[in-house]
This record gives sequence, structure tokens and C-alpha cells, in this order.
Amino acid sequence: MEKKISLYASVNKQLEKAAGIMGLDPDIQAILSKSTNEVRINFPVKMDDGRIEMFSGYRVQHNDILGPYKGGLRFNPSVDIDEVRALAAWMTWKCALSHIPYGGAKGGIQMDPGHYSIKELEHITRRFTYAIANNIGPEYDIPAPDMGTNAQIMAWILDTYLSSIPPHERKNCLHVVTGKPLASGGSVGRTKATGQGVVYCIQEWAKMRKFRLNKATYTIQGFGNVGSWAARLLKPQKAVLLAVEDATGAIACASGIDPDQLAVYVEKNNGVKGYPRAKAIDRETFFRTKADIFIPAALESQITEHTAPLLNVKIVAEGANGPTDPVGDSILQKRKIEIIPDILCNSGGVIVSYFEWLQNKRSESWDLEEVDGKLYKRITASFKETYETAQKYKTDARTAAYIVALSSLEKAYKERGIFP
Repeated sequence: MEKKISLYASVNKQLEKAAGIMGLDPDIQAILSKSTNEVRINFPVKMDDGRIEMFSGYRVQHNDILGPYKGGLRFNPSVDIDEVRALAAWMTWKCALSHIPYGGAKGGIQMDPGHYSIKELEHITRRFTYAIANNIGPEYDIPAPDMGTNAQIMAWILDTYLSSIPPHERKNCLHVVTGKPLASGGSVGRTKATGQGVVYCIQEWAKMRKFRLNKATYTIQGFGNVGSWAARLLKPQKAVLLAVEDATGAIACASGIDPDQLAVYVEKNNGVKGYPRAKAIDRETFFRTKADIFIPAALESQITEHTAPLLNVKIVAEGANGPTDPVGDSILQKRKIEIIPDILCNSGGVIVSYFEWLQNKRSESWDLEEVDGKLYKRITASFKETYETAQKYKTDARTAAYIVALSSLEKAYKERGIFP
């Protein structure tokens, strides 16, 4: 069994590497190596059958030098303080890399949402929101969807938060959460935003490497929001999906899997297992599948010392947060497999969340063309800056992305100083 590397330790290893190469001020590095605030809440919820169940929830606010804390909420059995700390730090780097005026935060509840009814999920969400209401706010800390959460859960959070504040303040607080349904103040393009950003990054990489996406092959790990949208958006590029793995199993088809048909199947069956137009394969076979592109869009720490040697691809486009651990990263670099790093590749979600936040603040509503156009402009600018920095420092793309982010943070600290 693989030894699990602490996610937060992995984050700080990446921080240390980039800091050493760029010569980051040691005092600023010390500040960025710790979270600003960490909240853990244990709370009871009455289930449909009348019994009481206890839940553990977290909200970690990593850094706010660039603006309000921003980060998703995930409902997953793996949620613990180490994971949330790591995810909050990644959000700090992600926002700084995209030059968005946000800091990093993350939160979640340790639970499997599939084990609860809709009514129970609503009660759990509202009770958790009530417990952290003093720790979030439209100009302080803005949650968003993540693994196991969606627009409906964001709507419950919004309603609960608004119910907890004085009536005269409510009209100015619609932007306390992003990723909302459209009728509740959400933005068009937000649901597909992370997958769209992944595809924009793949397209930029293809231009840079003079690589044709027409008939290019790819595999995806995870077929939830990010993975399914990335696949559906690659379909018009004529790229061919060869294999998919999720929590239920793995499937493959040499002639290609239709992403739209698979998305419909997964929606009905909660996973890829049993998909009739592809054959079942095991996990090792999935990782060994020869393809041009691999998109890990599931959990963290999937590309490790055991799985990195199996990959037979040209590029890994990290749709998930932290899918490659430090050892796996080193192996991929030695094998000359390129990586579009997570804080760049999956930043589309937070970028469009920022757009939603702006629309709410300004009482505006942008159309899809405007949202996609602004996303494309911002994420491709970050892509260009990352790869120019990689050339300048003669380093890998991940380290270069960190250098760009850390440079923005260091500049802000130098300009503002440390109080008192």
C-alpha cells in the first residue's frame, strides 16, 4: 500500500523549491508557509429517521494580502485539516498567478454526500453555514462549489447566510458565495468554467508545441464536473477520448468514447462502471493507456512513485488540485512528460467565480460570450507568463507558476509592510 504524503507538506515543498530559485524573502516565505486562520466545527444534524448524527467541518483561511479569502467547500470522506490547509494554500497561489484580487481559503465537511437524502443534505449544509457565518462574508471570505458540492448547495448557503444577518444588509450580500444557480445570482459559464480553463490551457500548449489536437488522443481520471466538461469541450477539437477512470472503475474503447453520451450515463448511474459502449479495465491498465494527453480531474495524490512510471503520454493537464505528488512530479520530469500545473490549468473555476462576484457587486449580468472571452484572455495570459518565467529561470512549469504567484505576493508585502 502506498504511503500517503501529507498534502500540506507537499505544498510547502513546492513553495520551498520556488522560493529557493527566485530568492524569495525568507520572512515572507515564513508567513506564506502558515495559514492565517483555521476553524474546525463539530455540529449535530437530525436525520430523516429522527436520529442525530455528528459532523466535522473545516474552514481554513490561508492568506489575504491580495484581497478577500476565496475557496471552495467540498463534501467528501477524505476531508481533514491537512487536506483543507493544502487546498487553501493552493488557492492563494492560484489567485496570485491569475492576478485576481483574492486570497486563498478552503473548507469542507467530512462526509459522503451520496449517503444522505436531499433533505438531509440541505440540513447539513444549512447547519454548517450557520456555524461558520461569522467566518465568511462577501468582502471577507467567499465560498464556492468543490468536490461533492454544487450550485444547489451554494443556494442553501446563500439563503442561510442572508437569514443570519440584519435585513438592511442583505441586499449587498448576494456575492457571499459564488457558483450559485442563475436565478440566485449565478453567472453563465460558471458550471463549465474549470473544464473550459483546462481546455484553453491544452490549446495554448498545443499552439506552443505545434501539436495538432485534431485526432489527438487523451484519457481522463474523474468524470465529474471538471472531467466531463473538459471532455465535452475537447470533442469539437476532434480529440479522441480513449479511457476514463473514476471512483466506480475504469473503462476504455480504442475507437473512442463519446463524452456527451458518457456524461448522460454517469448522471444516471453515478459513475462510469457498466458503460455499455466501452470495456472495463483495471486501474493499472488505465494508467498504462497510450495517449497524447492525460487529464487527472479527480482527487489529489494520484500520480505517485507507483503510477508515474506507468503513464505513456506527452502532457499531463492537471484538472484536479494536487493530483501529482512530489515523487511523481520528479519521475514525470525525468521522463520528459510535460505538466500544465494545477494552479494554472484548473484556475478557470476561480476566475469565473471572480466574474460572478463582480457581476453581483455591480448589479450586472454578462452573456456567455463575454464570460468565455474574459476567461480566455486571463488564463492564456497566465499561461504565457508561466512559460516565459520557466524559460527565464530554466525551470519546470510548476515551479515557474509558483514563482509568478510568489512574486505577486512578495511585492504586495514589500509595498504594504508588516503591522505593527
